[in-house]
Amino acid sequence: MNQSYHIPVLLKETVDGLNIKPDGIYVDCTFGGGGHSKAILEQLGHHGRLIAFDQDKDTKRNLPDDKRITFIPQNFRHLQRFLRLHQVISVNGILADLGVSSHQFNEAYRGFSIRFNAALDMRMDQQNDLTAAIIVNTYSEQKLHKLFEQFGEISNSKTLAKAIVQIRESRRIQTTDELKNALHGIVKGNPDKYFAQVFQALRIEVNDELGALKELLLQAPPLLKTRGRIAVITFHSLEDRLVKNFFRHETFDEPERNPFINDEPINELKIITKKPIVPTAEEIQKNPRARSAKLRIAEKE
Repeated sequence: MNQSYHIPVLLKETVDGLNIKPDGIYVDCTFGGGGHSKAILEQLGHHGRLIAFDQDKDTKRNLPDDKRITFIPQNFRHLQRFLRLHQVISVNGILADLGVSSHQFNEAYRGFSIRFNAALDMRMDQQNDLTAAIIVNTYSEQKLHKLFEQFGEISNSKTLAKAIVQIRESRRIQTTDELKNALHGIVKGNPDKYFAQVFQALRIEVNDELGALKELLLQAPPLLKTRGRIAVITFHSLEDRLVKNFFRHETFDEPERNPFINDEPINELKIITKKPIVPTAEEIQKNPRARSAKLRIAEKE
């Protein structure tokens, strides 16, 4: 485990929640610094197996020298396809930690952080074509408005979109500082919080994070063995809402209830965490990035 790369959030709670079987097959969808994977490997026996996914090629350097682990350098949205390629049809547990790693935030050139001036990039997979700069400089005003409203939950998203479109008429916005300077006059409330929401919205769009999460969740029930578990750590309300609704109803929206029909939808998943597990004050003190984390666990019946 590379602690400097990324400190794993809710480590004990997540691994305990997976209810590891020593000879089971487990998937870590977001390998990162390898912290959760290391804890899973410690509970696996000689015949256990761990498949680790990560679309960020930088993470491969954190792989332990362990024959029980298979690394797949792909986005977890392709989970089922790549498991089949490795002759894995069903698994005992799936883990996804949806946070951006400390490494990604700290690598200034990646453009994830509001702390550094860098190219507006924000790609987790460097092979992707879409960057934050392309979004900022080419998306229509209406599309930018919707993006900041939905993914950033920014109160003045319409004003924000209009300001970007006006500025780019005279010059391209290429760097994080250029974007922040351009928006200086319309910031509402705490500037750091405001820009964090702007950057979050761009990052979600660049990496299609919500689309990937939906695809992962839809693939989980058919992949899990009976009594197999899925544990998902989210870091903002958009992700948490998707996970909560899917675990409850195996759909992403709150289903409409007809008072005249009493038909409970069939759900393969049983919720283990009635309320999401959140970090302790002690963990937040050690790792401030953990403060918004929520862990939800479900089991296939």
